[in-house]
Amino acid sequence: MNLTETTGEARDGAGLARSDDLAAALLTPEARRDPYPFYARMRRESPVHRSNQGIWYLTRYADIEAALSDLRLSSDRDRMTRAYSALGGDLKAFSRLTDRLGRVMSNTDPPDHARLRKLANRAFTARRVEALRDRIQRIVDRLIDEAVAAGPTMDLIEAVASPLPMSVVCELFGIPPEDLPQVKTWFHRFGRLSEDIDKSEAAIEQYEEYLARLVRRRRADPGDDLISALVATQAQDDRLTDSELLSTCFVLITAGDETTTHLVGNGMLALLRHPDQLARLRADPALVRTAVEELARYDTPTQAIVRVAAEDIAIGGRTLQQGELAYLFLAATNRDPERFEDPDRLDLARPGNRHLSFGNGPHFCLGGPLAKLQAEVAVGTLVRRLPHLRLADGAVLDWRPNPLQRRLTALPLTY
Repeated sequence: MNLTETTGEARDGAGLARSDDLAAALLTPEARRDPYPFYARMRRESPVHRSNQGIWYLTRYADIEAALSDLRLSSDRDRMTRAYSALGGDLKAFSRLTDRLGRVMSNTDPPDHARLRKLANRAFTARRVEALRDRIQRIVDRLIDEAVAAGPTMDLIEAVASPLPMSVVCELFGIPPEDLPQVKTWFHRFGRLSEDIDKSEAAIEQYEEYLARLVRRRRADPGDDLISALVATQAQDDRLTDSELLSTCFVLITAGDETTTHLVGNGMLALLRHPDQLARLRADPALVRTAVEELARYDTPTQAIVRVAAEDIAIGGRTLQQGELAYLFLAATNRDPERFEDPDRLDLARPGNRHLSFGNGPHFCLGGPLAKLQAEVAVGTLVRRLPHLRLADGAVLDWRPNPLQRRLTALPLTY
């Protein structure tokens, strides 16, 4: 998703853009490397900020926690499509993608959202997720074995963090292993919307056709996988339409891929930059569950999510008008000193860690538990098996240009 703003060149002594250019500042190289000082300034100076482009930026915990449960801030696909189209430019092109994704949990409002969520919950149960732990452990061990055998350095993203969720998805949804390279190619293309929206749209179309074939196969020959479980819901009350079934499969399979990859990548980078906390986890491996919660808070892959005002709504003394877009910066809430003590400090045993990295309210991320389980296994295993793990000498870190996501292009490590 691209934020098309006039970046401006004026800076103050701290290297931040002037106060009338706060939103555009998030597009600068400084913000790409470390957006958190910029969020802190927005919280102080303009926590409910309207950009020059007419998009609202929310950065305070209290405002966003309330907004996530406020149905006046809509996730509806049609409203979102109209709002992006009205902005013109690259964002008008993005409206094509919001329109073609169909009506799924992530872009519907009640009552449709509650119906779709209930049906997905029947298939995506906590027991089914937890049952994957041993298989996830085997996948992580295999990926680490392959990386170690290949040499004394590795790119953690390429070697472990990226193939892990794809391998888990194949098992969970019954995607044949031989199809994995093609699926990964599609994911790679439509995961880079801000770089080439036409290629992203073409990849989505091809991927939808592939999923439609899988659904037809499972309808004819069900298996012990999530697609089969979702197909089975079509015979129950509140049944999924064929279009809803396909779109639900699309979102459930796709949503956890990049989030999981960069929860592992960002989390390991944070640990390597905080050797005291890394040593703490090595000394107490049972800390890994709360550690993953803190790593998700500290540098969340999903920096912001999007809503559109279904009617005029007052937030923080400002009025969002019907049809205007709002970017809810979850990452900014996770460093809000009004909610977290010493928020810029990494504390793997942080108490009361009610971060918003996976959202809140009716749209709380359904795949969050699976993403956190994979991160627990991956981070815990890397820390245990590679005691000398560190950033490779001369490593230069770069982040993808989308300011709504926090994603490393690579994480070079030696061990």
